[in-house]
Amino acid sequence: MEHNKYREMLEIRHSRLDAINEVLLDPNSKIINAFLDVVAKYGTPEEINRKAAEARKLENLYAKVQEKKPEFIKDLDWLKEQREAKRFIPVAEYRQQVLGDTARNTKFADEFAVTLEVSALQYFPWVREMAECAIQNRTLVPGRFIKVRKMKEQEEDGDLPAIAAAMQIVGASYVETLDTKGTDGSNPHLNGPETITGYFGGIGQPNDHALKWLDESLYYYTNYGVKSVLNFNAGTILLAFLLYKLGIDNEFKISVFFGSDNPYHAFWIMLAAKLFSRDDGTSPLIGFNWSNSVNNETMELTAQFRKGLGFENVIRFEHHITETWKSIVKQPYDRRDELVQLADHVANIAAKHEGGEIEVEQKLPHPSDILDYFREKKEVIESGDWDAMRQNFMEKVAAANHTARALTENGLSFIAAQNLHR
Repeated sequence: MEHNKYREMLEIRHSRLDAINEVLLDPNSKIINAFLDVVAKYGTPEEINRKAAEARKLENLYAKVQEKKPEFIKDLDWLKEQREAKRFIPVAEYRQQVLGDTARNTKFADEFAVTLEVSALQYFPWVREMAECAIQNRTLVPGRFIKVRKMKEQEEDGDLPAIAAAMQIVGASYVETLDTKGTDGSNPHLNGPETITGYFGGIGQPNDHALKWLDESLYYYTNYGVKSVLNFNAGTILLAFLLYKLGIDNEFKISVFFGSDNPYHAFWIMLAAKLFSRDDGTSPLIGFNWSNSVNNETMELTAQFRKGLGFENVIRFEHHITETWKSIVKQPYDRRDELVQLADHVANIAAKHEGGEIEVEQKLPHPSDILDYFREKKEVIESGDWDAMRQNFMEKVAAANHTARALTENGLSFIAAQNLHR
């Protein structure tokens, strides 16, 4: 077979793009009109971005914390004080701590720095405990966090603005999971975990639920400055692309629940990202969370066309290194050695820690469980599981630190909370 001859047949003709544009620009297109109607509720793109920037200001987040949970203010102030006093270990000192004098002569692969990521940061009080532990033990606060908690609940109890403020203070990125995530009754024929097989075709956001997701996304963007949200569904992914194309500075990461498990699936998504990218080459797709089943070759292959599409510095590969002990994967699950093999030649990777170390998890009376993410705070406290879930989180942070050590030992680089670990 002559590859070049047949390769030419894959070219997308401009006429095909013209046909797509005709649908997008058709004034009678009901789905585009419905999309624009939701956006119009919040103003013009310029007004929407202005509202978000204002809501994101630290003093305005503080005001929301003061209104809902004034006792959190002292913890935010404490965090700022520790940062300004430079109480956290600098990267150079951390490397010296791990490698000794060898660190001085080691050229670390900073161009391939791996972002240390933890999921899920559910409650604000955990932030201070994590910071205190890092100061005391000369360890690291991760550089990225995923949140999977009911938005309305954390809005009401003050955790939402408090964590947003804390992330600014420490210099870490974070992602919210909206309530319109498909497990909220959008499919009237499904319940919760007892009907989980009904979700095997993808997280359900049927019918008009995609527009509700859009509405909720814009609400938290304009009221709390929440820029980055989790995305599960091909329809809401498209809406997020359209939103960015309008000029709204939203971001999203694709969830592991989307099930992206091969390079052709990734190519399909990145083709859409390219179609709706801005003239400066940017896209709202800033995180791509792989399925747990992918191997290093899949990420290497995808890295090739990610770079070819101009997205190497835009779209981060987010890969699970550890997983919750219960309810998501067959244990033991530990991908740290594979990460070390990958991290010297594939750029822009986040090492996601959703579970603690295997030897720790299997001995815990309450090991980490993905289903804990969907519990109400009141029920967690009443059940007596609050301290256990706090420990689960701290074990995930410890696992991220194990990864940082492994990377350092191999002359590789990491990204921790950038305002703390200079």
